[in-house]
Amino acid sequence: MSLPADQVTTITEYLTTNFPEKGKPAGVVISGPVKVSFAEWSVPTPGSRPHDPLAARDGSLWYTGQMANVLGRLDPRTGRFKEYPLKTPHSGPHGLVEDKGGAIWYTGNTGALIGKLDPRTGAVTEYTMPDPDAKDPHTLIFDQSGILWFTVQNANRVGRLDPKTGEIKLLTPPTPKSRPYGMAVTSKGVVFYVAFGTNKVGSVDPKTLEIHEYPLPDPASRPRRITITSDDIVWYADFSRGYLGRLDPKTGRASEWPSPSGPKSEPYGISAINDVIWYSESGTTPNTVVRFDPKTEKFQTWVIPGGGN
Repeated sequence: MSLPADQVTTITEYLTTNFPEKGKPAGVVISGPVKVSFAEWSVPTPGSRPHDPLAARDGSLWYTGQMANVLGRLDPRTGRFKEYPLKTPHSGPHGLVEDKGGAIWYTGNTGALIGKLDPRTGAVTEYTMPDPDAKDPHTLIFDQSGILWFTVQNANRVGRLDPKTGEIKLLTPPTPKSRPYGMAVTSKGVVFYVAFGTNKVGSVDPKTLEIHEYPLPDPASRPRRITITSDDIVWYADFSRGYLGRLDPKTGRASEWPSPSGPKSEPYGISAINDVIWYSESGTTPNTVVRFDPKTEKFQTWVIPGGGN
């Protein structure tokens, strides 16, 4: 909904006065050699809560419209959107990955399912969880052999789906209530996940399905998202403490760096591009994008233009 210009100031003042920010730190800006630009688009369905952006191989951008039960596709070159309605109502689409054939897979976070969308036809295929307790599949990723792995956060499970047969296997981590969250895969096909309910990183052997846990140094750590560089080093965003972490699976040794905006900055989404780490600080006002070069151990940050909380 668009507001008349004369109402924007009045409403903004009301919200600022009656609903002030509560202890959100300011985003810290650190200059550096890299130049970036930001572009923003308004999605077609207001209130859809766009989430989980995915850059597809054809250059399009995908997102989940969690509150509208749609998947959305944006062509950045033209600015055109297309939204795809999903099969099960209120399925809470979350997490996106693209398979080798161009299909888009997602988790039904409130629908206890994994979904597959064919962008050419709009057809949706659903795979329901075999365990009624596995109600909230969360993050998903493909390994090199085409097997789909996913986390089930509140049910404390890690899942394996074979797209060829539709078979789903659910694994239980050793630590109760560990809340598996973000996932990544090494160059050798080993699946790693972060346990958002405890201070651990877990790995799954794709052949034996054995789970191994790596404790992090600080008991207060709550890693939320994860990425892996080409040397198979695991990097994690410690949401609770405001740190960027590095884990060497060969030694189990973890190293950490305070995030630029401090202990309440809430590092969240994270990715490795050419072995440089990029992540977001979701607890700052406004939110920031952070770049960390492992070779120099230097940070560079940018404020996100529309990065509210």
